[in-house]
Amino acid sequence: MNETDTYHLFGNLIRFHSRGEMGYCLVDVTTAPGAGVPPNSHPGDNEVFCILEGIYAFVIEGEERIARPGDVVPIPNGAVHALKNIGEGSGRMFVFNVPGRIHAAFFASLGEPMPRGARDFPPPSDTPPDIPRLIEQARELGVTIHH
Repeated sequence: MNETDTYHLFGNLIRFHSRGEMGYCLVDVTTAPGAGVPPNSHPGDNEVFCILEGIYAFVIEGEERIARPGDVVPIPNGAVHALKNIGEGSGRMFVFNVPGRIHAAFFASLGEPMPRGARDFPPPSDTPPDIPRLIEQARELGVTIHH
């Protein structure tokens, strides 16, 4: 089976380099301007963001932090966190999760499959996402989306 390595979710293109088989999940994420990740938490997966391009605003346990290329943003295990690309262009970052099984399942289950290695965002959808379904599916996978 030629499973894809790239998914689209919340205005992010998420490309897997490792899905937890080596004890970590590593994804290369490109974020559209103004897009990001809603407040979420996931006890059981440590997370670190390494900013490569763009400017991101993170909120971690209520504290805001602006991150630029070269910055590393660790998320304490289980902490409520969110992020948004506040730059004018696309942002890009590596995201490490240890051990990573939660995130591998989350992105593959909830994300829109894209062609392998896709670099372009899909056209906007005419159908809004089913947020209650996404929240429930995320919860079943070990991720709480706070709203």
